[in-house]
Amino acid sequence: MSKEIGKIDFIDLKAQQRRIRESLESRIKKVMDHGAYIMGPEIAELEEKLARYVGVKHCVVCGSGTDALLMPLMAYDIKPGDAIFTSPFTFIATAEVVALLGALPVFVDIDPKTYNIDPVKLDEEVRKFVKKNPGKKARGIIPVDLFGQTADYDPIESVAKKHGLFVLQDAAQSFGATYKKRRAGSMGDVAATSFFPAKPLGCYGDGGAVFCNDDTMEEKLRSIRVHGQGSDKYNNVRIGINGRLDTMQAAVLLAKMEIFDEEIGLRNKIAARYSEKLKGHAVTPYVREDCVSVWAQYSLLTEHRDEMLLKLKSRGVPTAIYYPKPLHLQEAFSGLGYKRGDFPVSERIADSVFSVPMHPYLTEEVQDHIVKSIIE
Repeated sequence: MSKEIGKIDFIDLKAQQRRIRESLESRIKKVMDHGAYIMGPEIAELEEKLARYVGVKHCVVCGSGTDALLMPLMAYDIKPGDAIFTSPFTFIATAEVVALLGALPVFVDIDPKTYNIDPVKLDEEVRKFVKKNPGKKARGIIPVDLFGQTADYDPIESVAKKHGLFVLQDAAQSFGATYKKRRAGSMGDVAATSFFPAKPLGCYGDGGAVFCNDDTMEEKLRSIRVHGQGSDKYNNVRIGINGRLDTMQAAVLLAKMEIFDEEIGLRNKIAARYSEKLKGHAVTPYVREDCVSVWAQYSLLTEHRDEMLLKLKSRGVPTAIYYPKPLHLQEAFSGLGYKRGDFPVSERIADSVFSVPMHPYLTEEVQDHIVKSIIE
């Protein structure tokens, strides 16, 4: 690697921070001045801005992306034995929240091009489950929007309607993306996102949000977020969690939202440049014509991953693997009885996928070095 390029960041949060430093410090100072560190005024301001951005009636912010997935399931009163259909090619949180409630994660293989849940296979798996398990109840679907692109929601929602299931959109990686001109977070019956620092819109700690149009769902979510609170903090009407977002994190997110749309544009420009320069040299990401990705990751496929990653490391190019082992092969889910070969597409992608640096502040010089290193 040439000396001029220096250290390459996989995600450069410092460059972003330099741009919004003044706004960040002003907003954080305001929180310090009023001292409402939990559920301060910034929480309501953020919820209102996020709901308007997504185009839904309600937004309930919470402590993490995992809370954002768990809270709607609790609102739906998911019980032990209930079946929730989801992808095995995702971070464990998607299926973990199902298992935490004693419910049953039922995995469905992915589309080989988008890596998102396959709607045709979804319909098959729901039918199969209902036929084989007359005593158990199929309740919902959690489609995952992987690497920044939303799943294909029209056919997914059609499957859900046919079988009487709810749809909980896992938009942890897609916040800011669009599907048929609808923003991520507005699909399904309810949607969850994450504000983990590495996400396209991330805070400086953990954070998440739930989106919906249903008033009853919103009321339940607000109650669950604060220990099942009713009319006051010592009146508990249901079992809940401590799922509040810190006011400081809300202040950070409000500052970041000021440049978020611009950053999405920069991400798409960088992704297009990667794809153009790597054409014919690598299996580059596929984005559907009716989608705009937010490029949470830029992921490639190779049959010689270990060798590739070692060579890229020697050239100073950082990489990551999302995800090396599908959920159905994780020890935590061994009790479900799945085995290698059950979801061949997920397994093939998990064995060959890797991600390269992607953030809005990637310079052309650094990107050219990454591309050259991959090609060579």
